[in-house]
This record gives sequence, structure tokens and C-alpha cells, in this order.
Amino acid sequence: MAQIHIRNTGERIRGEAEVKAFLDKQGVLYEHWDINQIPDRLQNKFTLSDTEKEEVLASLDNDIKRLASTRGYIKWDVITLSEATPDLDALLKKFEQVHTHTEDEVRAITAGSGVFIIKGAPEVGYFDVELEAGDVISVPENNPHFFTLTSEKKVVAIRLFIDPSGWVAHPFADPAFA
Repeated sequence: MAQIHIRNTGERIRGEAEVKAFLDKQGVLYEHWDINQIPDRLQNKFTLSDTEKEEVLASLDNDIKRLASTRGYIKWDVITLSEATPDLDALLKKFEQVHTHTEDEVRAITAGSGVFIIKGAPEVGYFDVELEAGDVISVPENNPHFFTLTSEKKVVAIRLFIDPSGWVAHPFADPAFA
């Protein structure tokens, strides 16, 4: 289950209802999906073939299509990151820079864990949303953020897009980011 760490105060927010309420106030969508719909042999597997990725998508098809129909997403895929990913550390350095997009950035974590660092309202500042399997988040367009992995260094996630070509990161220099 997701939890939040507010960087300015050190406060931690736990519990699905509390996390959802906080994120709602920040304009960030949060849901929790039942990942037990994914076949057992694919759960906690961090190297997936294209066929296995399609199986993950098919197993969560109802959730994906429901979210897509309410938010306008027209394309989705599965990404995997783990020690098997070539140049993982270099790739993470590229991710770990505050940026924005011209559409929502959506992740549904199906295995492993990750962290979204998001700029909140002025009174909140930056906060970390620590995600694990089943957690779904949508960071609104033009909202400064970045995504990285936890110390576990492995994740499988579904990404959903409005623009079929995918999103492009726009660097966001922010002296408030610490």
C-alpha cells in the first residue's frame, strides 16, 4: 500500500484512505488494483517477454479500460526495470530529474516498488509517494515530478498514455527542490 513522505516536515501518511485523501487535495489520482488477477507465474517476475507483458495487460484489462475511458487514455504498455536492465543506474539518473509532461504520467505498479517525487501545493512542497504492487497513480500534466526506484531496484508497471507516441519530459529547474 502506498505511503507518503512530506519532505518539508518529515510527516508520513499511511493507509489507503489517508493517502488517497492527501493526493486528491494535490490533484493526483490514486487507486489500488487487485494484482491477484495477474497469473501467479507472472507475479514478482521482473524480466518479461512481450507475450508475458500482454498477459499482464490482459489480466488487468477491466481496470485499465475503466481508467482509460474516464481519463482519455488510448495506449498502454508494460515496463520492467531490474538488475537485468542494461545500464540501470544510468537510466535511473536520467529519470531522477524534476520534469513535467503535457499529459498525465500514469503508473500502475504490478510488481516491485517505486517512488514518485511530486511538487505539491505551496504549503506542502515536494513529497514522495512510495508505491508498491497494486498502487496506481496519475500525476497531472505540467506538474513537476520525477520517478525512481526504491532500494529494491525493481519494478513492473503499466503506463497509460493519451498521445499514442508517448510522453516527452520537459526539464523543470526548481530551486525549491531539495
